[in-house]
Amino acid sequence: MPETLPASLSSPDTKSGPYGDDEIKRRLEACPKLASLQTINRALRELMNSEQSLNSQIAEIIRRDPSLSARLLRMVNSVYFGNSTRISNIEEAVFFLGLRQIRELSTATPVIEEMQNLHPGGAGRKPLPWTELWRHSIGTAGLTREILLSSNVTVDDDTDYLAGLLHNVGKVVMAYAFPDELAAIMATPLANPAAVCALERDLIGWDHARIGAYYLGRHQLSEEITFAVLYHSDPDRAPRHRLFAAAVQIADHMVRHAGISGGFETVKTIEADAWTKLDGWRILYGGDGSEASLARAHLANALQRLPSMLQGLG
Repeated sequence: MPETLPASLSSPDTKSGPYGDDEIKRRLEACPKLASLQTINRALRELMNSEQSLNSQIAEIIRRDPSLSARLLRMVNSVYFGNSTRISNIEEAVFFLGLRQIRELSTATPVIEEMQNLHPGGAGRKPLPWTELWRHSIGTAGLTREILLSSNVTVDDDTDYLAGLLHNVGKVVMAYAFPDELAAIMATPLANPAAVCALERDLIGWDHARIGAYYLGRHQLSEEITFAVLYHSDPDRAPRHRLFAAAVQIADHMVRHAGISGGFETVKTIEADAWTKLDGWRILYGGDGSEASLARAHLANALQRLPSMLQGLG
């Protein structure tokens, strides 16, 4: 029996595809859960939240995870030293990156890797572009945090980062529950992210935002994250937590502008500053006043740093 979910997840959409709500829910509930969503590196996170945290203690925990260690070293060498000097010591890498980036990396690594294993594959089924989805998810997570910082929204935990990281989890679930429909979506060139959602509703009945929110609701994630995922394509509809949904919408468009697609579908390149015309931008910054001008400058710098950061993560 699935956990209690926000009422809006069960309300009918304006469009309905060939599958009814009951059949969609049945397929989604058959989809395996991700253990990482409930255990997200608790030991490491608790240690980093402690005032007595030492780099050596953090490094020792990271060493237990070979995948996290490898990504940490790739990031620090790419972002800070290029090809001139190589760091191979985890403790030095922790020192250079700082606790926030370590926490982001430790959050993302188990979730993304487990998501990749969710797709069952099958004979004759085209491999999915996991690397692109992973890069888009990480980029959106980082920019969601930057966007909320620029709008003076204070977030004490990792809710902002996780909302961006998981906004496309519905696409991964679709790969498990609706593989044929996802293949059709991947083969169709589309004008913009809104057109992706429209086609998903035509072919399935729910779009990836609603599928992802339902799936995360079964994992009992916070309402802030679930609502951000559900409404990231249309933050004006969010009854609560609109700022999170708005930030994810803007971040998604900015990452696409940087040439990092949504992962599975083919969408036209997003033009520069197109995100300033989104509902999310209006929700966070209002019109073209001083707050919006400061946000433009802050986010331009964040966008400029994005390619080098993702190169280190890849």
